[in-house]
Amino acid sequence: MSYNTISHRPIDAPSRAAIIPPGNRKPDQSLASCECKIALRPASRFAALLVAPPARTRPESLEFTMKRPVQLGRRATTAVVAVAAIVCAAVLIRSGSGQPASASPPPGPASATNGSAATAEATVDLAPGQLNAIKIEPVGTGLFPVERTALGCIDYDEDLSVQVFPPYQGKIITAFASLGDDVQKGQPLYTLDSPDLIQAESTLIGAVATFALTSKELARAKGLYGTNGVSEREIEQATSDQQTAEGALKAARDAVRVFGKTEADIEQIAATRKIDPALVVPSPLTGRVTARNAQPGLLVQPGNAPAPYAVADLSTKWMVANVTESDSPLLHPGQPVQAKVMAYPDRVFEGRIATLGTAVDPNTHRVMVRCEIADPNHELRPGMLARFVIRVQDPVESVAIPMTGVVRNGDGTMAAWVTTDRHRFSQRILKLGLQTEGRYQVLEGLRRGELAVTDGAVFLSNILYAPPAD
Repeated sequence: MSYNTISHRPIDAPSRAAIIPPGNRKPDQSLASCECKIALRPASRFAALLVAPPARTRPESLEFTMKRPVQLGRRATTAVVAVAAIVCAAVLIRSGSGQPASASPPPGPASATNGSAATAEATVDLAPGQLNAIKIEPVGTGLFPVERTALGCIDYDEDLSVQVFPPYQGKIITAFASLGDDVQKGQPLYTLDSPDLIQAESTLIGAVATFALTSKELARAKGLYGTNGVSEREIEQATSDQQTAEGALKAARDAVRVFGKTEADIEQIAATRKIDPALVVPSPLTGRVTARNAQPGLLVQPGNAPAPYAVADLSTKWMVANVTESDSPLLHPGQPVQAKVMAYPDRVFEGRIATLGTAVDPNTHRVMVRCEIADPNHELRPGMLARFVIRVQDPVESVAIPMTGVVRNGDGTMAAWVTTDRHRFSQRILKLGLQTEGRYQVLEGLRRGELAVTDGAVFLSNILYAPPAD
């Protein structure tokens, strides 16, 4: 039996639906301005449909009593039931979709419970058979070097790399060395047919002849002066001419020596009175030929690039990098440097900072750092990309945990798992610092001696955030 919620009068059970009309309403009131109830049979199991009156309807106009039931047809009853069913289904669906996915921990041998994100630690309980998937060890300490990294490239030591230009203009006669040849200091690289050398040798030959002539005249004048054959003035004139010729000879010899001629070569030219037009250009240092642009017949000039040859001492290389402006106060000449290149991934090349740039690049806000490294086996090649590690201070000792014991959460935080009974594991948020040799420096979150998962932290996190289905 259903009751009218307003008049508390029973509705006929045989009737499938009844519209409760307003009671004692005024003549000017319409049925639309009143609240009405549609009461269904108890067997329908649906709530009554409430049609709310307009907001301007006064409360006293809603009081009415049931005078007589109104019979509805079969079609009307079916429509009312369908509308009520749709409303109830919508309410049920909406209330069911509002439940959070992690409201309750998943059942099973391993259960995860999430507390408040700010106050509680997430925990996971493992069955004995699941302990084989992880490794538990006491938290220890380790030494962490304080380093800065940068990217750079390998280059020749410019103090030991020379562009071999000719001292004078001329045409190349012969090129002796090839690209990649090892040469010694003073070893001929190429010869040059130089008009300047020819002029210098010609001057030398004339100076030799003049000196010989003036020397003979001075000797004859001295012989005649003893017999009053010549005057003292003639003796003085002959002496002056001989000394002038001697000075010119020395200057001519030095001029030829500038072209690379040895004393033996000069003596031979003076003795034979023959000009040697070949100007020999030797290597200025011991090293390797790194560039060759010398072809026979090529006209070359001093300082006119490209140079016929380039020679470099490969026993020492430069490593040039650019460090950030914020790291520049930590660097100074003499600090040790380690470098790795892709060609030798397992090799570490040791060196030291030689020069630190005095200005900051206004575009990149970086400072140039130049390091010197020994390369006796000539393994490093200019242009190689290198990763620099610069040690800025002594290593520090701190709490450490292997990288396999740390997992990154979805919010970007780093976490580890700790336990006291090897059964229940709690997630601990960490603050990490340096890293070296597969370990993290732990600044906050762990203490020395605590039992922590050092391998398999991802396994526990998967159970926590993605529990397996039954």
